[in-house]
Amino acid sequence: MKKKYKSPTRRQRFKRLIIPLAGLAFVALRPLAGCHAEDSVVKPYPDHGDLTLVIAPDSLPSQIVEYAGMTVSFNSRRHIPNWVAWELTADETHGTVPRAKGFAADPAVEGCPEPWEYSYSGYDRGHIAPAGDMKWSREAMTQSFFMTNVCPQVKSFNSGVWARLEEKCRTWAQTDSAIIIIAGPVMTDPVKETIGDSHITVPQRFFKVILSPYADPPRAIGFLMNNGIVAGGMQAAAVSVDEVEQATGYDFFSTLPDSIEDEVESQCRFHYWSSLKPRR
Repeated sequence: MKKKYKSPTRRQRFKRLIIPLAGLAFVALRPLAGCHAEDSVVKPYPDHGDLTLVIAPDSLPSQIVEYAGMTVSFNSRRHIPNWVAWELTADETHGTVPRAKGFAADPAVEGCPEPWEYSYSGYDRGHIAPAGDMKWSREAMTQSFFMTNVCPQVKSFNSGVWARLEEKCRTWAQTDSAIIIIAGPVMTDPVKETIGDSHITVPQRFFKVILSPYADPPRAIGFLMNNGIVAGGMQAAAVSVDEVEQATGYDFFSTLPDSIEDEVESQCRFHYWSSLKPRR
C-alpha cells in the first residue's frame, strides 16, 4: 500500500517546470539551446502536468516523501529509495550553500536506516539526488543527506562515473535553463547482497533519466550503470528512456502529449548531449 507523507517544511522552489500558457506571452529566462543568441526571452512551455511523476507497479512498496528539493519514493522493505525525482534550474546550479556535514535518518519514514549501518560494509553512502544540486537552499541541502536519498554504492562508482554524470547534468541545466532528473536503483534486479542490521539492499544497477522540456525541440536521454566498473563510461551506459522503462518497470514523463513522449523517449543521442556547453 502506498503511503504519502508531506514534509512539514515549505517548498521554496519552482518544482515542476509547469508554466501555464494562459495570461503569459513570454517568460524571462536565459536563452535556451535552439534559440537565437540575441533572443532575450523564450516562449512559455505548455502546462503538461507533473513531469516528475513516476508510474510504478502497485506491488512495489512505496512511501512518497516530498522534500524541499526532491520527491522520494522510499521502499521500507529494501530500505532504499525506489526512485528520486527533482528539477534542476540553471540558477540553482550557482547556489552557494555549503555541503551538509553528515547523514541522518528521517524518523518520519518507515524503514529508513541509520547512517552507521553502512559502516565497515565496503560501500559508500551514495546520494541519488546529489548534494551538488541542492546548493540553492540550506533546507534542500540538509534533506539531501537523509538516508531516504541514499543507496549502497561501490566507492569507485560513486566518486567516478556516477559523479561525472551528476556534473554533466549541471552543465545541461545551465545550457537548457532547466531539466527534470529521475534516478534510482534498478529494483527489478534480484537481491544478491544486503548490509547493516536492517538488511539494506545493495543494488546491482542504477538508472537515471533526464528530460529537457525547454529545449527546442524537447529531448531526453537515459542511463543504465552497473554498481561498480562501468566499462566505456557514460557513453557506453547511455540508452533511451524507453530502455530504462523496460529495465525498471516504471513509466516516466507520462503527462507529456503522446507524440512528444514517444519521440523523446525513443532517443539516445549521447554525442549531442555531450557536446552541450553551459551558457555564459
